[in-house]
Amino acid sequence: MNESEIPPDGRPVDVYLDLLRLRMDTEDFHRLLSVVEPVLRAIDEERLPTLDFALDGEDAAELPQEIRDEAALVIATAVTGRLDNEVIEIHIDDSGPVRVVTDAATASDPARLGEIADYLRERHRQNEELRGIAEASGLPTDF
Repeated sequence: MNESEIPPDGRPVDVYLDLLRLRMDTEDFHRLLSVVEPVLRAIDEERLPTLDFALDGEDAAELPQEIRDEAALVIATAVTGRLDNEVIEIHIDDSGPVRVVTDAATASDPARLGEIADYLRERHRQNEELRGIAEASGLPTDF
């Protein structure tokens, strides 16, 4: 779907949610809504920095990967206003695969994916270094 197909009074995220409502099982759709509605409200109220994303918490472990992926795509659509977002998996050496939401052009560009992988590797290295410092200092390491 492209921008010209979105009704003039519709937001891309609403269009995407309507498509998901048609495509998903009712129970799964309601589970998805329970995850994304607080985030969408926070985006509308411009209070995102204080919001904990439910996709990373303990509750997320109970959600099937497909619902977590769709939730990430709904949030990305709300933030970017684009309907061409994709969830991709980037394999990072010792830390394992990382799921990332990006636009379709980036998802199909090996050079750009390499840059993202490099960034993720460096971020992982920094987190491990900070975790070691926190542990040696007797501070919590669950950041």
